[in-house]
Amino acid sequence: MNLIRKCMTLLAAIGVAMATPALAQDYDYPDNYAADRAEIEDLMARYLFAMDYGDLDAYVATFTPDGSIEFASGTFTGHAEIREAVGRFKDAIGQFYTTEDGSPAALRHVLLQSVVRVEGDRAWSTSLWMEMANDGPGDSFKMGTFGIYEDELVRVDGRWLFSRRVVLNEFLEGRESGPDNPVRDIDAAAQAYREATAE
Repeated sequence: MNLIRKCMTLLAAIGVAMATPALAQDYDYPDNYAADRAEIEDLMARYLFAMDYGDLDAYVATFTPDGSIEFASGTFTGHAEIREAVGRFKDAIGQFYTTEDGSPAALRHVLLQSVVRVEGDRAWSTSLWMEMANDGPGDSFKMGTFGIYEDELVRVDGRWLFSRRVVLNEFLEGRESGPDNPVRDIDAAAQAYREATAE
């Protein structure tokens, strides 16, 4: 009985030790966090609608002029490079996802849970995404791929924009997330920024 009690005490201690900031954090949310988060989530949604509907003007407008995006095919910086890369992606994806008659399928991205940290005019986020298209039997929708967005954002003239977006694809070797919880990375980046700006 004494051994069982010791084992249970040890397991409880391990559980407490594992409750690090990414799991049970003591992040002090700023007063304007709800408004900032709502604006950032709106930006993320606009990004996905622009991508899925081929609105390249709206897509590049979600980035700062010197912003960058990293795909499996490389990193692209600035509005002109981003526009060209996404245009190529849309053309290629239309050949990969097709309906039964060979037409480009309707590809739709979905944003699932997101964690957002805000420190003044800087923010960090990590989100889970998935995509689906009507390329299933009888042109039915089926789930395709999924992954993680790792974002850095800045507020420019009162508007939140992506300064850096990394698109991780869980199904491609070398583009998967983990093995560590990606929330820990944004918490660490935000905390480092907080400490640097407080000096």
